[in-house]
Amino acid sequence: MGVVRNVLDDGLGGLEHNFITGRIEDLVKWSRSRSSWGATFGLACCAIEMMTAGTAHYDLAPFGMEVFRASPRQADIMIVAGRVSQKMAPVLRQVYDQMMEPKWVISMGVCASSGGMFNNYAIVQGVDHIVPVDIYLPGCPPRPEMLLDAILKLHEQINETKLGANRAQIIKEVELAAMNAKPTHEMKGLLA
Repeated sequence: MGVVRNVLDDGLGGLEHNFITGRIEDLVKWSRSRSSWGATFGLACCAIEMMTAGTAHYDLAPFGMEVFRASPRQADIMIVAGRVSQKMAPVLRQVYDQMMEPKWVISMGVCASSGGMFNNYAIVQGVDHIVPVDIYLPGCPPRPEMLLDAILKLHEQINETKLGANRAQIIKEVELAAMNAKPTHEMKGLLA
């Protein structure tokens, strides 16, 4: 019983519950965050760093992510690693739509997040114009340690996500806001 209590205390932000007295909602959130499987969408050099994060040196197994799924029906998290071309954007959206709910997206690298150095017509200037993004991971390319940190932050976000009937409405509102957001190439910097 002590082991289960310690795991719940670590994963649920230090709640003073054990397996018997824990809330079902907290247990569901904890199990979702610790059993998420990634749908890999490696498109450029960031994919090498993503693959490195799965090797024995970094080991994603303690996070429940040791298996990267090629089928979107079995995946919870999409890791978009690298630049997204205009031709690849519909494929990315189709894979995202085929994933089962609940699902989350990590935008890995500056090219996926904002188009990076490829400010032209062929590259999507931010994957958030295609799918709603939960975690942005900066860097060119970001290190595997940074991906592990992003996964931990996503676990925290999953633990704070509301469950129930209002969740679908919240997801629709967030996705609509992301799709209607101003493109990153039109945004002004701090010095403008």
